[in-house]
Amino acid sequence: MSKQLLIVYHSQSGTTARLAAAVRRGALREPDIKPVFRRAWDAGIAELLSCDALILGFAENSGSVAGAMKDFLDRCYYPVQPHSLHKPFALFVSAGNDGRGAVAQVQRILRGFPLREVAEPVICRGLPDSTALQNCEELGHTLAAGLAFGIF
Repeated sequence: MSKQLLIVYHSQSGTTARLAAAVRRGALREPDIKPVFRRAWDAGIAELLSCDALILGFAENSGSVAGAMKDFLDRCYYPVQPHSLHKPFALFVSAGNDGRGAVAQVQRILRGFPLREVAEPVICRGLPDSTALQNCEELGHTLAAGLAFGIF
């Protein structure tokens, strides 16, 4: 049975959606991994419990995480507490500023689930260029390969 890599993202302008598509392309490079691709509004507890690893993508709004991603985390937090997840996760951010505030906020929330961070966050400042898209694709492939090889 293949392992599932859950990719949850929120995009209002389309920028984060482009980054999320790159993450998915990277994950698809591992044939034994099934990427599950969901917008934050459409993801929930069932997806979080059934995945083997998680990648979250969101915009930075006013120095913090975009509302839809915060909503996803809020909806899932208490219901998953009895399951002690301890699953690997990584983050990618579309930042108009420097992205650090949004990253720190989400890292703090995810430690409480608890989930464990296994890769450095990818922060794209401004519109995504080829480097940002490549970094996101590598992030998706890194988590998928880690799952495929049993590292995570």
